[in-house]
Amino acid sequence: MTKAPFVAMSVATAALGTALGSLALQLRANGYEQYVESVATFSVLMYITAALVVVTWVRDGQTHSN
Repeated sequence: MTKAPFVAMSVATAALGTALGSLALQLRANGYEQYVESVATFSVLMYITAALVVVTWVRDGQTHSN
């Protein structure tokens, strides 16, 4: 498989994680503490998803031994 879909998906997901992390900081600064934990958790999940996409790409590039 080509690497373009994996790279695009990983970059987009990491960018979403960064945007959500920034939003969590803004929410904390503006006093919306009840939403910070949820947004920060979703941000971390986006980074984990981006890492898993990279792992999938690496594993897909390996030779298959059957």
